[in-house]
Amino acid sequence: MQHEIWFNGKLIPFEKATVHVLAHVVHYGSSVFEGIRCYRTERGSGVFRLREHLQRLVDSGKIHRMQIPYSIDELEAATVETIVNAGLRSCYIRPVAFRGVGPMGVNPLENPVETFIAVWEWGAYLGSEALENGVDVQVASWHRMAPNTHPSLAKAGGNYLNASLVKMDAVLNGFDEGIMLSVDGYVAEGSGENLFLIRDGVIYTPPTSVSILPGITRDSVITLAREQGLRIEERMITREALYVADELFFTGTAAEITPIRSVDHHPIGEGRRGPITAALQAAFFDVVRRGEDPHGWLTPVPVRETANSAA
Repeated sequence: MQHEIWFNGKLIPFEKATVHVLAHVVHYGSSVFEGIRCYRTERGSGVFRLREHLQRLVDSGKIHRMQIPYSIDELEAATVETIVNAGLRSCYIRPVAFRGVGPMGVNPLENPVETFIAVWEWGAYLGSEALENGVDVQVASWHRMAPNTHPSLAKAGGNYLNASLVKMDAVLNGFDEGIMLSVDGYVAEGSGENLFLIRDGVIYTPPTSVSILPGITRDSVITLAREQGLRIEERMITREALYVADELFFTGTAAEITPIRSVDHHPIGEGRRGPITAALQAAFFDVVRRGEDPHGWLTPVPVRETANSAA
């Protein structure tokens, strides 16, 4: 089902949501975007941490001198409108701002900023069984960019050329995903996920200083772990620490909380989802599936019951 897409203030047909071949973004990767989920909970549909995602979108644009011509309130209303119009009770949401047609060249300052919001149905990013059984990953040969190259705090389209190389290599080598190291050789993140390591009951995650994207699901897991009385630390993690971890898991909007069962053919723990990972998954899914939301993380979406709303 192809749903209408929000473009610069109004909904347009799917087939008209196009980008000109001479748009700056096509040649230079000048876009910023977000990945957001709307969940169908037991208490109705809700978008997970919508305002935080939209704030990061605006911040990403600011870092790249790209002024998005809509406020966060306007983008929030547009997101809800797009979901309601599509009639989807659960969906993936992709807001993207990019530089359009203008003077050709590296300098983008005179190119207009265009804004789209699209929604579609999307299940488990790493496979339907991954949330329970875990995934097999490799340490990538491609590293995460250095702090003084690309701004890692921005979720920018151009940054994901690096991620695509990591993902393609992993798949072609028979793995589900790759883990990037920093320019100094410390563990950074997956191609599109943050990483957590558990050893002797303590949870570790790499700091932002290794050029990771500070994930919103990552932040949510840190909150949930502390509420369960678990000790959690941001710390530099060496590659070999992955091999002797008791548990490892990815986090992200698409990946949610996905266990890692092996790294470079080294089984992690008992080679399946561990108890702390399972407990954090349960706490997370209490929010996004059951609708138990003490933090106010869900933005309600009044999706009308239609033939499309079975998702």
